[in-house]
Amino acid sequence: MKLGLGSYAFRWSIGIKDKQPDTPMTAMALLEIAHGHGLSVVQYADNLPLDRLSPDEHRALKARADAYGMTLELGTQSFDAEELARYIPIGRRIGSNILRVALDAEDALIPVPELAAQLRALLPEGKAAGLRFAIENHFNYPSPRMVALLDAVADDALGVCLDVANSICAGEWPMETVRMLAPYAINLHFKDYQITPDPYGVGFRIHGTPLGEGRAELSEVLAALADRDPDMSVILEHWLPHSDDLQATRAQEHDWLNRTVAAARRLVPLS
Repeated sequence: MKLGLGSYAFRWSIGIKDKQPDTPMTAMALLEIAHGHGLSVVQYADNLPLDRLSPDEHRALKARADAYGMTLELGTQSFDAEELARYIPIGRRIGSNILRVALDAEDALIPVPELAAQLRALLPEGKAAGLRFAIENHFNYPSPRMVALLDAVADDALGVCLDVANSICAGEWPMETVRMLAPYAINLHFKDYQITPDPYGVGFRIHGTPLGEGRAELSEVLAALADRDPDMSVILEHWLPHSDDLQATRAQEHDWLNRTVAAARRLVPLS
């Protein structure tokens, strides 16, 4: 497996919704951070959309990654056939072999045969660009529906970007999700979480922790993927909550990444 950095490890430094830093982290800066940690992959998700960069900036990213011996991966949010078609040339330009797409509640309203037909129509162009589509199990797209979609398309160029915790929101316990989706996995989002009871007994909250410091069954997740591609990228990210001090939160992202990388090196068998 190959360890990589996902752009959602720096959601507060990049900026998201109304939480915007004065100087947002750039795509090149993220690449430099990953290189500094000795990681071999960077996955740019929808919080750092590469379609906002010029072709020359794409080529500069790839040149820097090539100089470091690193690989770049590409991602979008929600299914939009026009956007995916626009991203395929970007994927070719940066040398990505994966185009990650996160499906959510709105996508669950599209009938599986219709969504499968739209995906199937895009696959030839993706294949020609050297891309496989990696569908991420996101908060409100149930895994049984994901399996139905994958089986309907039935093409090796379509697989799963397996996130170990997202599907809690869809009513699935993490290992239930992993067992359903591991046979289709071509990419892994590796994170950890904790469940903390409310001090007054009013339920509980699920929140992120650095890797290895929560309750995610990390070794079991990796064991479930033992028969998949040994060069699969394992993308590190986390659910760091923001505080009222955005500058302090941004600094904490670096601390959490330090701890997460150290844990990943202990846990993940590297190719």
